[in-house]
Amino acid sequence: MSTEKTTAPEIKPAEKKDGLFSKEIRKTLKDPLDDINPVTVQVLGICSALAVTVQVKPAIIMALGVTIVTAFSNLIISAIRNGIPGKIRMIVQLVVVAVLVTLVDQFLKAYVYDVSKKLSVFVGLIITNCIVMGRLEAFAMQKKPWPSFVDGIGNGLGYGIILVIVSVLREIFGSGSVLGFKVIPQALYDAGYVNNGMMMLPPAALFIIGIIIWIQRARNTKLIGAS
Repeated sequence: MSTEKTTAPEIKPAEKKDGLFSKEIRKTLKDPLDDINPVTVQVLGICSALAVTVQVKPAIIMALGVTIVTAFSNLIISAIRNGIPGKIRMIVQLVVVAVLVTLVDQFLKAYVYDVSKKLSVFVGLIITNCIVMGRLEAFAMQKKPWPSFVDGIGNGLGYGIILVIVSVLREIFGSGSVLGFKVIPQALYDAGYVNNGMMMLPPAALFIIGIIIWIQRARNTKLIGAS
């Protein structure tokens, strides 16, 4: 009679697919920064990218505003999506976004009034920003609240990265400074260097975004043909 003992196979715990920082969640956050960037790949939010990137500070504030609105509107719509009648879903989405944009606008007027004046109507126009409404329809109406919140943050940051890059280049070459600090040495001005006035105009932002798109597609060939 055999006395050999058999051991039961080790049961490994199943990997959590819905964890707060699962692979899918990390992908949701990371992809809008490059592969599906809302500005350079999806070509959304171009109007504000042209208008608010003359200086870095307004661009950063605008980027934070869009990120906050996109993240929390995604969260709210995802949480109530099962109770929203299909026929009025767009109206409900606009109401949620409008409330959040109003809160952001009032906060800016209270604490950074000078920036609020520079951003002018473009804060209010976040309500109709294609990035915000697009994520609500494409993601928040289909997914759970946490992934939707992360998706909003990712797309807001992806939009913000482009705004900051464009504004840094425009402020450096247009006024010789970044955030008010001079970065071009006085010796260059003494030698005849002149700030490029064209960088202060909206078309300059379009040229810079075009160059970013070209560099991005040259580096990541799978984006060739994306629109």
